[in-house]
Amino acid sequence: MLALVTGAGGFLGQALVRALSARGDRVRALVRRPEPALDLPGVEVVQGDATDPAGLARAVDGVQVVFHLAGVRRAAEADEFFRVNVGSTRLLLDACQARAPALRRFVLAGSRAASPPSATGCREEEPARPTEAYGESKAEAERVAFQYLDRFPVSVARPPRIMGPGDRENLLLFALARRGWALRFGADAPLSWIDVDDCAGGLLLLAERPEAVGQAFFLASEERTSVEGLFLAAAAALGVRPRHVRVPGPVLSGAAALADLATRATGRRLPLNRKLARQLLAPGWVCDTAKARALLGFEAPTALAESIRRAAAWYRSAGWL
Repeated sequence: MLALVTGAGGFLGQALVRALSARGDRVRALVRRPEPALDLPGVEVVQGDATDPAGLARAVDGVQVVFHLAGVRRAAEADEFFRVNVGSTRLLLDACQARAPALRRFVLAGSRAASPPSATGCREEEPARPTEAYGESKAEAERVAFQYLDRFPVSVARPPRIMGPGDRENLLLFALARRGWALRFGADAPLSWIDVDDCAGGLLLLAERPEAVGQAFFLASEERTSVEGLFLAAAAALGVRPRHVRVPGPVLSGAAALADLATRATGRRLPLNRKLARQLLAPGWVCDTAKARALLGFEAPTALAESIRRAAAWYRSAGWL
């Protein structure tokens, strides 16, 4: 099988490429910049942008499966989320229609943020009610993808927060935990999460199982946590005794607004933004995984403590902590 992975240089993208390579699949990895970690057997690295139609046409030529992971998670303006997350999805689907006649599956990496907040467990059949622009863009990307179902099989994954070694998005959490801070935002709402390698395994199921066609699935661990729980687990992995720090909602929202102003002025995408603030102050981000278990046989066996231990070890070995 020849599989295209967009966003292959990212956290989840690298894990998926490793999983595909390990089982002997041929992989075409679309990246924006060279990534030495993708120097693996059977992997063809192609440099390009997921919003460039000409580059996408070359990338999809002759592939049997497409995993669309490329996207933007940090932006100060809503237009940027829609330009990249929605625009790249439509462009890639059009390229597949024109240049990939043997396409057997198109798998879109969506997001838990496309669905409404829930403290008890959101289900896939609930209507999309995102709370911020990033979630809106991911929900719209799903709608675009399913519009192509009459042309080729489409499946969508909705992972929650992804943990594990190699992620820049979670680096700030570990850096603060190393300083002995365990932050609590609002009521410290419950949330679902998944280890990066378990998530990659779920994407493979979405590419293979006929039950996945035309469906969206939450891919998450059965073990739930909270933001403060993530800080405490990171502190434990780093051997630090944490101090509990409550951050009032208005303080977080104000700091996020200032961070977005800085992003607009400098072009540098900061870890804090209004999107993240709205997510942190939501009543919860729990998702129900019953559908993925029942239809796909999906499991996410990695424990939170193990996922975070691996992440902490990786950050230290990479010199990031």
